Amino acid sequence: MRTVDLIIKKKRGGELSAEELRYLVEGFVGGTVPDYQMSSFLMAVCFRGMSDAETVALTQSMLESGGSVDLEGVLGVKVDKHSTGGVGDKTTLVLAPLLASCGLVVAKMSGRGLGHTGGTLDKLESLEGFRVDLSRAEFLRTVNEHGMAVVSQSVDLVPADKKMYLLRDVTGTVDNVSLIAASIMSKKLAIANDALVLDVKVGSGAFMKTMPEAVDLATSMVRIGKAVGRNVRAVITEMGQPLGEAIGNALEVEEAIATLKGQGPPDLEDVVTALAVQLLTMTGKARSEVDAKKIIRERISSGAAFERFTRFVQAQGGKPGSWDRLPRAMHVDRYTAPKGGILASMNCEEIGLAAMKLGAGRKTKDSALDLSAGLKVLVEIGQPISPGDVLCELHHNSPEKLRIAMVGLERAFVITPPGTDLQPTPYVHRVITA
Repeated sequence: MRTVDLIIKKKRGGELSAEELRYLVEGFVGGTVPDYQMSSFLMAVCFRGMSDAETVALTQSMLESGGSVDLEGVLGVKVDKHSTGGVGDKTTLVLAPLLASCGLVVAKMSGRGLGHTGGTLDKLESLEGFRVDLSRAEFLRTVNEHGMAVVSQSVDLVPADKKMYLLRDVTGTVDNVSLIAASIMSKKLAIANDALVLDVKVGSGAFMKTMPEAVDLATSMVRIGKAVGRNVRAVITEMGQPLGEAIGNALEVEEAIATLKGQGPPDLEDVVTALAVQLLTMTGKARSEVDAKKIIRERISSGAAFERFTRFVQAQGGKPGSWDRLPRAMHVDRYTAPKGGILASMNCEEIGLAAMKLGAGRKTKDSALDLSAGLKVLVEIGQPISPGDVLCELHHNSPEKLRIAMVGLERAFVITPPGTDLQPTPYVHRVITA
């Protein structure tokens, strides 16, 4: 078998076998398939696409390239959630303790933020003393005692994905549904959960900008999960505007806590509820969607969900009461509307980039974070706007960073003349089960 022959086969629209794909992946990880040949293959995939069978086989080959997390020793029904990324997406901070309070087990590995999207680990480190680098023994003890833990991803988990993603990022081969689906699912399937829900974002702040793209990706990932015998569903949720008001690490933790107490923004509550409903019904913890929503309301109103959050924080080293002592920026400035009308749309990516420029996100993986920095978006699409209305707050510690962030915000809010007829966009679009 020769790598060049497989590249030519795919270039001509042929379908590669599972054995051929395994040869490519193993050779790339092992060093016998060089970067330039894998780059050529990835570009051929972008032009010719992959069948469902190829996508599944590629995912399995990537999955087998490294270690896995079998969760041996973790008691109970284990569930996980993955988001394709967005602006202000703090759902894990709410969903995990909520599910744990419902009797499910959330043994989650998360990542850090880069660019305009935030990372769950960074947000949690806004809590004084919080640790994400637990040993395996600490991880198992925390999960078994408190029903949840959120830790950094194991370094040997799916090395093929790490190598391939770095190559895709610099060769213009990121935006292929099969490659995206294989990348995501190889990592999620490396953790032996009983049920997985995928939060696929769509809109200006998401990787998938249109509904057909989002449906295509969600369907592909669910098919991969089903093909390898996993219990997987996907929920397509809106990212044409930030999720909730807060964008930035400590600000998002604060908003997540408010949501756990039943005082969160409606869009965040709706998205968390939609994801929780799927996992509760998938695992038999609820008989129906109506039953699941009833359980969710009771867990929040009784204080059980927030109590689980505080237990989890302290179990991972967070100081008692650290959720009441989150970092605060020295300055809060306001960005106001230059004219009146109707807020027709937001460039969600520009808003996320503005938060990054204030210090809330990383431009490179080595950039330092300002955990107190960020934005609060105080308006929604479709809302009437008067000149001078506050569109968002900017929390910062640097006038120079504020100046740079303000420039991007000039492109972030689109205001059209009064009387513009805008149909409301739902926060949750649809569920894909097969």
